[in-house]
Amino acid sequence: MTDRPRTLLAAVRPEVQRDIYGFYDRLREADPCYWDRALSAWVVTSHELVSAGAGDPRLSSVRFPDPDAVTGDLQRFATVISRTMLYRDALEHTRLRKAASRTFTARSVEALRPMITQAVHDIIDDVLPRGRMDMVADLAVPLPFNAICALVHVPVEDRERLLAWSNDVAVAFGNARLTAAEKAATDRGVTGMVTYFDSLIDRPEALLRPGDLDRDEAIANTILLLLAGHETTTHFLGNALLALLRHPGEVPKLEKDPATAIEELLRYDSPLPMILRRATEDLEFGGKTIEKGQPILLVCGAANRDAAAFPDPHTLDLTRTGQARHLAFGHGRHFCIGSGLARLEGDIVLRALFDRLPGLRLAESGEEPAWRPSLNFRGLDRLIVEWDVR
Repeated sequence: MTDRPRTLLAAVRPEVQRDIYGFYDRLREADPCYWDRALSAWVVTSHELVSAGAGDPRLSSVRFPDPDAVTGDLQRFATVISRTMLYRDALEHTRLRKAASRTFTARSVEALRPMITQAVHDIIDDVLPRGRMDMVADLAVPLPFNAICALVHVPVEDRERLLAWSNDVAVAFGNARLTAAEKAATDRGVTGMVTYFDSLIDRPEALLRPGDLDRDEAIANTILLLLAGHETTTHFLGNALLALLRHPGEVPKLEKDPATAIEELLRYDSPLPMILRRATEDLEFGGKTIEKGQPILLVCGAANRDAAAFPDPHTLDLTRTGQARHLAFGHGRHFCIGSGLARLEGDIVLRALFDRLPGLRLAESGEEPAWRPSLNFRGLDRLIVEWDVR
């Protein structure tokens, strides 16, 4: 039997992040559903069980069952996210998702293609003479953020402060244990965004307006769409480019069949490695007895590299097909509402980079890609790339 790492918390260590999928393999091989004492949660790592758990109505998405019981700097955060579709179940989730889904139809997402394409080429025009850039800071952060801001009608002059607030709040989603300073930053970010969108929500062009939702729900779900609409896409773009630069033989396949290629890149290094559920009753799951109220971490990143679902799972193959579906966008009724936008941005960005930056490669200066120390996000803080200047 494989020796299982003591805790999933080790996934935030730099040495583990560099081989995160080997780490996930050891967890799965030892026990695909085990009780993690350090996290006080069940950890699930097989594709079969993660898929089943994500669609099981007995497992709740509610993160804070009683947000009023949360005290200190996280109280406002708990109150706001508890009003979002991400942390609601059944009919409440359906009602909130329906109101937001009108904006993410295939037609409305495709209508953003010209704007996103122009934005990508503007960035490339700016960095092209340099022969070098940080993919994260120069492109992967500003592009998705400006795209989602355009979708929710945030004026250009307001976006810098919105990004600062968003970065503060994202820490609370990405860390199992927050410092006092991080909790204070989370409260500052949530307070800033609530106040801002309270002033924006009554405008005719507002994405979500009071009506189908009450005012607090409209504000909370606009904040959610802003956060989710750029944070995970930022990580996807960085992860995907790194994967392609490490596997240059796959790059020509991107142009031949971009849709299939994007799905494989999402599977290969997913930006959202896990989702949290909580048991609403005592139940049998994965051969274990799970008690009512116990949290369950469904590790999508591990599921997407499970050999039982994907032959030769650690090989990047942009022509990969098969019955198994990756779980990068979740599964079931909570499947990511913005998946179409993320796919569109990935298609436009990656093809433009390889088309316009000759000899695109990882920097030879010894600056290794730097992974963000987070359990809930799989993404890079830095990715320095170079190309030939002609």
